Amino acid sequence: MKKQLKLPKFNNEDEEREFWAKIDLSDYYEPSDMEKISFPNLKPTSRSISLRIPEYLLNRVKEKANEINVPYQSLIKEYIQKGALSQ
Repeated sequence: MKKQLKLPKFNNEDEEREFWAKIDLSDYYEPSDMEKISFPNLKPTSRSISLRIPEYLLNRVKEKANEINVPYQSLIKEYIQKGALSQ
């Protein structure tokens, strides 16, 4: 650690945002000061969408999901993820 970082008392979020925008943390911390952390309970944000697919395809996905005992919407998400990441 180079020097102690003293945080002022902020009256509102705008003041705090301005403070963090102007400060250079490399004046206060060395890379060796950093610690790895994890957020095990943090979940990715998800958003509801409407998707039109042929009924026969939806039925096939539901059948497949039933065979492997998973919710069909989870299976659809898995298929989309595999397709999006394979490129």
